[in-house]
Amino acid sequence: MTYRIFTALYLAFTLVPLAAASVQAAPVENSIVVEAKEAATPASVSINQASAQELAAVLNGVGLKKAEAIIRYRDEFGPFTQIEQLREVPGIGNALVERNLSRLKL
Repeated sequence: MTYRIFTALYLAFTLVPLAAASVQAAPVENSIVVEAKEAATPASVSINQASAQELAAVLNGVGLKKAEAIIRYRDEFGPFTQIEQLREVPGIGNALVERNLSRLKL
């Protein structure tokens, strides 16, 4: 009887960890997630037609507050005639405009 208990304990402590180690989940590739996100968001956005939500979704470093500032500026001064005019919007700096040049269109 004692032999069976020791055998059962031995098997439990040696085989179960081995079985658990062989059933590990495969690592998720970050590139798959990035590719899916890029596919879900448009490549570019019109600063003269987009809503604040669209601007925030597409532009890197632009959240809803900055996107709303872009809309307010557009409503106050009219449509943008050059993408570089975004630098005049409070809270939008040179670096942010440069980072998003490929995503912006009039």
